[in-house]
Amino acid sequence: MNRSATLILFKIALTIPVGFALAYPFLHPTAAGGIFNEIVMLGVFGAVVLSSAFLYLVFLYCRDLNRSLTLVHPSARMAAPRSVWLMFLIPYNFVEDFCIIANVARSLEREAKTNAALYSFKSFGMVSGIGWCTAQTISLLPNGFGAIAGVIAFPIWIIHWRFIRQVNRAISESALRASVDNT
Repeated sequence: MNRSATLILFKIALTIPVGFALAYPFLHPTAAGGIFNEIVMLGVFGAVVLSSAFLYLVFLYCRDLNRSLTLVHPSARMAAPRSVWLMFLIPYNFVEDFCIIANVARSLEREAKTNAALYSFKSFGMVSGIGWCTAQTISLLPNGFGAIAGVIAFPIWIIHWRFIRQVNRAISESALRASVDNT
């Protein structure tokens, strides 16, 4: 079996407990925490609105990650730009998000070796990216610890997203200046 197939099987194996964690509140609705408490707290309409708004934000975030990989020279890319859309493949995304973040961070780090626009950046989002992924995964626990992790995941995600937008802006502005200088 090649390395790629082994990695996919490993990710699928890790997805099994994530799927169980997502299903747990449905299998044990009386358990503390979980999706049913959120629905009771927000109401069905509120839960649908909040979920829809969150998915829209994830769409915008994926678009920015896609742009990052598109802006990076193909020789520096650790993954195809379209791979970021796997964030919508639930429950697999809880595992794949770690890989997406690592691939984007490593791609930016490789790009920084040849792109002066990235010289001022000291890190490339690995810590904040893995941080929000970890907190998001822990948030699946149907207890207070899971709820706290969910609250923590959101601001770390925003910090990472802000960083990605800064990097995209730096690369885009540098490319624009280079094209103006070449004309």
